Amino acid sequence: MKFIPELESGILIKRYKRFLADIMLANGEQITIHCPNTGSMKNCLFPGETVWFSTSDNPKRKYAHTWELMQTDQQHLIGINTGRANALAEDAIKRQVISELLGYEHLKREVKYGSENSRIDILLTSPNRADCYIEVKSCTLLEQHIGYFPDAVTTRGQKHLRELMHMVTLGHRAVLLFVVQHSGITTVQPARHIDPQYADLLQQAMEHGVEVLAYKTTLSPQASSITDSCNVVV
Repeated sequence: MKFIPELESGILIKRYKRFLADIMLANGEQITIHCPNTGSMKNCLFPGETVWFSTSDNPKRKYAHTWELMQTDQQHLIGINTGRANALAEDAIKRQVISELLGYEHLKREVKYGSENSRIDILLTSPNRADCYIEVKSCTLLEQHIGYFPDAVTTRGQKHLRELMHMVTLGHRAVLLFVVQHSGITTVQPARHIDPQYADLLQQAMEHGVEVLAYKTTLSPQASSITDSCNVVV
C-alpha cells in the first residue's frame, strides 16, 4: 500500500491537545499538523526526531497536514496514523498475505453489527462459509522488545471483544487482527499493566473461540505494507 500523496518530513517539537503536533520544517518554518491518533502514544513521541506527514487538498480542513510516521531515537519507524491500519489490513487480505484469511469472495468495510451499536472494520463473506468478522487494532507501544496493546485504558476495545464473542456465539467466525506499526516490535501481547480488564477479556475471548492474529508492517515514507506474521502471547 502506497501513501498518496508522497510524504514530506520535519522535526517534531511537541504533541499537544491530543490531536495536534508542532513540527519544524527544513527551511525553519514551524507548522501545526493533525495527529490522527486517539491513544496516549506512549513511547511514540520523540521530540527532535524526524516525522513524515501527508498534505490534503481539502480547503475545508483547518489543518491541511496529517502526521503519518515517526522516527525514534533508535531509528525505528512508527505508523502514527491509526486510520491506516484498516487500509493496510484490507490490502494484505486482497494480496493474500494473511494466510488465515484466504478464500473469501467478498470484503466489506465498516459494516454495522453486534448488540452494542458497533461497526466491524472488515467483513469477509463467501457462499457456504461462515461470515468472518475482523476487528483491526494498530499496535505501536514497544516496551522491552515487546509490543503491547492497548497504550491506554480502552472501554471501546473491551466492547469490541464482547461483540466478537457474540459473533462466535451466533455461529460466525471472529478475528482480532493486530496490525503492528512499529519496526521494532516482533511479539505482541495485551498490556495488562495498562488495562487489566482488557487483558482478561482478551483471554476470555480466545477461550470463547475468537481468533487473535498479529501481522507486521514494513514502513517507509515511500510505501508501507503488511508483510509477515508476529507471535501473540496472551
